[in-house]
Amino acid sequence: MFHSVVAGFVAALSGFATSFALVVAGLQVVGATDAQASSGLLVLCIASAALTIGLSLRYRMPVSIVWSTPGAAVLVAAVSGGIGFGSAVGAFLVCGVLIALCGLWPALGRAITRIPKPIASAMLAGILFPICLAPVTAVVEYPLLAAPIIVVWLLLFRLSPRWAVPAAMLAAAVAIVAYAGTGWLAGSAIAPTIEFVAPVFDPFVIVSLGLPLFIVTMAGQNVPGFVVMKTFGYELPARAVFVSTGLVSAAGAVLGGHVVNLAAITAAITTSPEAHPDHSKRWVAAVSAGATFIVLGLGAGVATALVSAAPPILIIAVAGLAVLGALVTSITGALEEPAHRVPAIATFLVTASGLVVAGIGSAFWGLLVGAIIMLWLGFDQSRRGGVRAR
Repeated sequence: MFHSVVAGFVAALSGFATSFALVVAGLQVVGATDAQASSGLLVLCIASAALTIGLSLRYRMPVSIVWSTPGAAVLVAAVSGGIGFGSAVGAFLVCGVLIALCGLWPALGRAITRIPKPIASAMLAGILFPICLAPVTAVVEYPLLAAPIIVVWLLLFRLSPRWAVPAAMLAAAVAIVAYAGTGWLAGSAIAPTIEFVAPVFDPFVIVSLGLPLFIVTMAGQNVPGFVVMKTFGYELPARAVFVSTGLVSAAGAVLGGHVVNLAAITAAITTSPEAHPDHSKRWVAAVSAGATFIVLGLGAGVATALVSAAPPILIIAVAGLAVLGALVTSITGALEEPAHRVPAIATFLVTASGLVVAGIGSAFWGLLVGAIIMLWLGFDQSRRGGVRAR
């Protein structure tokens, strides 16, 4: 039992430490104030904890629910000009409703999961690419602050990969304190707060932000999450996960949270034998993770203040280190089929370009361009045996 509690604590702590800065930065990019970003982070922690504990107790399985890290990357990559946070919240709410509909209307879920893997992976890679460039830019702009962070990450990545990003975040915190002093700790802003944000349903923001958020959450988090569960022998009902996470995400949207979903990477900690030798008792680890998330959520104000006190590029640099593995996985998935490499590269380039057409962001256009090219080349490839790598 003790090992299960420790495994849950490690899963929650590593999940929080590796991506909370990305979440806060993403919310701020789409217009959130510090108080609204703090509220969003707190709500995401509470929502993740409540669903993790509730679903794990209900099904006696280690069901880990977390916020969408690829979704936070979508926010960071968004073009903030003209996007008020109310419009972003409207997009979050639509995303949550769509996830719930995947549970109530299985055909929608099947349609999303059948988006060609090369296109979905390339879109995510295009979103992550500019973020992963940030460590390079940070070293050029703030060498004395950024270089030690990257050195710490490299050392831990060699010695203990699981703790590489948390250690880099700790190094970043030290660097931020050295840069900004301790003034950021003053005031009531560091106390946990909840702020209501009235949603604004802007069709352009829904298409350019809400739909990519929905797609990467489904393809980049929920689908891999189910694969992890199945790998360790757990058959989790999809309807329960989609409906519960979708509805909770929609409710949390008006309090600043973007979306919660089934965990993938951290789920491997609570579902594996290291959590408990007995397959039927690993749910305790997930409950422990949920309880830990509640405690971590109480520090949302401090986390937001820390992020706000730092040079923005420094926070994005840490986020870039956190999602570097996801970028590698996405690029590998996008290019593994030779016949689909051209549409995948087109999707990647358009998405990574950051272009905005008719008020709609590059993630949507990348997906559309890739799909059109794949359809156009499909018949020709079927006759020629595909595009050959040269």
